[in-house]
Amino acid sequence: MSREPHEHYQRLKARHGELIGAVEALRQAAANSGPLDAKTGLLIQLAAAAAIRSHGSVHSHTIRALEAGATPEEIRHAVTVLTSTIGFPTVAAALAWVDDVLERGY
Repeated sequence: MSREPHEHYQRLKARHGELIGAVEALRQAAANSGPLDAKTGLLIQLAAAAAIRSHGSVHSHTIRALEAGATPEEIRHAVTVLTSTIGFPTVAAALAWVDDVLERGY
């Protein structure tokens, strides 16, 4: 299921290679700093993206969670459990963004 990063990310990387390289190194260091497996870490990142209402990040982390072995049900649940914390309207929007990815068959 591997895919190329979104073209916006590719443009950022071309324009700001050193910065994006540092961000990627930080992401990898954080992922490697504890006992969580990749799938769990990506589901947490997906939930955080939903909480900050980041449409693009929800798309990206949905794809990455799928690539790490998460099921559509696990992905939807990672967002749904936020309802009492971030509110139903935000969860509903994030679920729509998740479905954008899942319905495209990524």
